[in-house]
Amino acid sequence: MEYNDFLESKKMKTVSSGFDCGELNNSLFGFQKDVDRWMLKKGMACAFQDCGLGKTFEQLVWADQVCSYTGSNVLIAAPLAVSQQTRREGEKFGIEVNMCRTKHDVKRGINITNIEMLHHFDPRDFKGFEIDESSILKHSDSKTRQLVIEMFSQTPYRSAWTATPAPNDYMELGNHAEFVGVMKMSEMLSTFFVHDGGDTSKWRLKGHAKEKFWEWLASWAVVMTKPSDLGYPDEGFSLPELIIHEHVVDSVVGDIDGQMLLIPEIAKTLLDRRRARKSSLEDRCTCAAEIIESNPHEQWLIWCDLNDESATLKKMIHDSVEVRGSDSDTHKSDSMLGFSSGNVERLITKPSIAGFGMNWQNCSNMIFVGLSDSYEMFYQAIRRCWRFGQTKRVNVHIVISEAEGAVKANIERKEKAAKEMISSMVQHTKIILTDELHGSEHKYISYQPQKKMYIPNWLKSEAI
Repeated sequence: MEYNDFLESKKMKTVSSGFDCGELNNSLFGFQKDVDRWMLKKGMACAFQDCGLGKTFEQLVWADQVCSYTGSNVLIAAPLAVSQQTRREGEKFGIEVNMCRTKHDVKRGINITNIEMLHHFDPRDFKGFEIDESSILKHSDSKTRQLVIEMFSQTPYRSAWTATPAPNDYMELGNHAEFVGVMKMSEMLSTFFVHDGGDTSKWRLKGHAKEKFWEWLASWAVVMTKPSDLGYPDEGFSLPELIIHEHVVDSVVGDIDGQMLLIPEIAKTLLDRRRARKSSLEDRCTCAAEIIESNPHEQWLIWCDLNDESATLKKMIHDSVEVRGSDSDTHKSDSMLGFSSGNVERLITKPSIAGFGMNWQNCSNMIFVGLSDSYEMFYQAIRRCWRFGQTKRVNVHIVISEAEGAVKANIERKEKAAKEMISSMVQHTKIILTDELHGSEHKYISYQPQKKMYIPNWLKSEAI
């Protein structure tokens, strides 16, 4: 084997296993058509696109094309209420989507179910499978992750759709790579990363492997925050103004070892923060209720972190609907879809319940009465309303106690890390993806010699 051939064999390549599609739905934007064509050509791939870029429509067209090509069925797994929203989206564009809870409800074509119901299906009934809001795959030890990866490992066409991954959460990227059959997460980590000290949960890219890592990522995932990332104009895809209002309520002055404190101590540990939240619960909820009642004719999305916060807010805020984890699926779905239609004016819930997948451009006011340490939850919750298609300025109110300063600082730190990671992802994958998506051709200027070249005698040698 020649040395150049040896080097070529060492390159990591993602083999396309899909097909060339025909004409796509004319309602798709140009960049959306490019994404769908590329995803279908790959056969198994991921789309990391920011909120409001039309992932739902893209995934429906992807599923419709797979059904037509294979003559078989496609199953979509989505969070609760997002399933109904997806079905309605399909109706708008003439794509039929069948809601189902078990394998007995499956019909020919596109089927959709809640992620929690997957164990009721037989993967052999489908040639295509796609997971909406696929960030659920980030939990490497979760039962759902294992179920999804193992259950559909033999399904020939697979796709995952989500917003840009959590900041510096390379585990999430590894889980997606494993889902689409590119590489196991453990192999990805050993190939591109090192971990600092004894904390194996904190991985960083090897200095010499950065370019190769992003090149590898671009071979199986689309990463984009706006159409111009793929060379298209951003007209119609500009985000409105986002204004974050911070409201700090007084904290109850506590004591340490019997010594009274003149000023409240900033919570540092998770236990400290929970104590601070509980001690300020009534004051924070009262503050939130006053803010909401000062704008009585506006629709409000009210986020909380604790069950006690949710219950207290329900008592204080008139005409509000509360959605808790213990509620029935019917109540959750009806309440969230009611908020979408405007029939519910004030929705109280947690980001973990309704923070992913819902399109609520109809609302431009939200309030956080409790913050967790998850920047992803915070970001996703904001993006339910602050997304492409929103026509109003979005107001986000954060109500915290003096003692919770560490939580806000932690969120801000993660926000900075997220922007850096997303910028790096887009920057390193843009050229590669644009070439693949557009099928660009490299142009070469042919050499046209004008003069004869003479070889000196001392370079000439007689043939042996």
